[in-house]
Amino acid sequence: MEFALTMANHAFHRWMTRCMAAAGEPGMAPLEILILHLVHHRERPKTLADICLVLNVEDTHLVTYALRKLGERELVETGRKGKEKTVAITPKGAELCTRYGEVREALLIRGLKATGVDPEEMSRLAALLRAISGSYDQAARAAASL
Repeated sequence: MEFALTMANHAFHRWMTRCMAAAGEPGMAPLEILILHLVHHRERPKTLADICLVLNVEDTHLVTYALRKLGERELVETGRKGKEKTVAITPKGAELCTRYGEVREALLIRGLKATGVDPEEMSRLAALLRAISGSYDQAARAAASL
């Protein structure tokens, strides 16, 4: 199972970077792409803590660095919500997310639909992966206390 997870993770990262390049923004790292889509989600500004929590990233420095790179590409912009710093999508970033979605639909989703995979089965798989993720997190905390 762990070998299959590793293979799937690498394939997913490869897919994200190549899909983003096809959408018009080559050279982005997988974490940058994930953060970009998360910041775009629901079109509401996000805090660093929000991003780390949702993506399950412990090292805030990785997210901070990715946000800086996204800012340099003018895909996100910083703001404030009270005393907290926030990050919001720019029009250029939103447009890129839309193009990514179009490429994803054309190349990935249509192909998956053609395989006949049941959408309910995909939902069950997603729930199972979330449960497995929780088990790994719990085991990691236990290992850290040894």
